[in-house]
Formats: sequence, structure tokens, C-alpha cells
Amino acid sequence: MNTTILYIFSGLPGSGKSTLAQGVSSELNCAYLRIDTIEQAIRDLCNFKVEGEGYRLAYRVASDNLKGGMSIIADSCNPIELTRTEWQDVAINAGAEFINIEVICSDKTEHKKRVENRPSPIKGLKLPTWEQVGQREYHPWQSDRIILDTAGKTQNESLQELILSIKEWRTKI
Repeated sequence: MNTTILYIFSGLPGSGKSTLAQGVSSELNCAYLRIDTIEQAIRDLCNFKVEGEGYRLAYRVASDNLKGGMSIIADSCNPIELTRTEWQDVAINAGAEFINIEVICSDKTEHKKRVENRPSPIKGLKLPTWEQVGQREYHPWQSDRIILDTAGKTQNESLQELILSIKEWRTKI
């Protein structure tokens, strides 16, 4: 159970992904990398439109830390097969294991309410609207993952369910 692991969180905005990623980071004592934070910092510091730069920077930081023996939480929408594969490659090239975690909210009414009512936790970050979330490109999954549905659950219930799923998954790796 001392294996270095890259926990790759994925899911649409408002699904509960970042809240869970932060909770798992605390519970499992992992470094936490949030793409939104990285991309907003690039926008603030470099004043240009960010596309894939946030992911590329996060891959490098994650790799350095994995090679140093630190498990990492990677928090991003991770909506397309390309980025999912790239995150997995980061772990493999660093000699670490990885666990894909997809967070969903199957209750569309609850999901919409979350998207429309959450404050931005990152200074300057403009959160997507419900319409933008619905229009976001999000590829079907091709690889194994833990799927956690946060609909109708408290944050603590979702976190405890996810921690249990991670422990069960780790017995397989």
C-alpha cells in the first residue's frame, strides 16, 4: 500500500469533483494539482488565452512529484481521451500507478443548481454557465475507472464512499 499513485479525477464542472479531490488529498496525504488554479495563474501572469498549457505544466509538476515518491491528486475536467491517456502516461513514465476517478451528478436538477449557485474558489476564474457545461465536449470512457455519483449525497457521504472505493481498487494494483 506504499505505492506512489496518480489519482486522476475527471468530471464535468459542478459534479463535486474538486471538493472530493481536495478531500481525498487530505485523507490520503497527497499533493493536490488543480488545472483551474494553474490555468488562471497562467492567464494572470502571462495575459494570454490558455488552451493546453495548464495540462502540460501540470503533467510536468505531477511527474516530478511522483518520481520523488509523492502521490498526486490531479483535478481537472479531463473530458477527452487524449488528456486521459496523457495523465496515465505521466504515471507510467514516472514508475507510478494510477487510478482514474470519474465524478458525476446523475440528477440534472441538482447538477444545474450546483453550477448556477457555486462561488468561484479561484480569484479571477470565471466559472462556466449551465449551458456551457451542457455543451462541453466530454468523450465516453474507454478505460477502467471508479465512478462516483454524488447526486443526493452529502459531501461527507460522497467522500467516504470514494475513500472506500479507492481502498478496494488499491488492493487490485
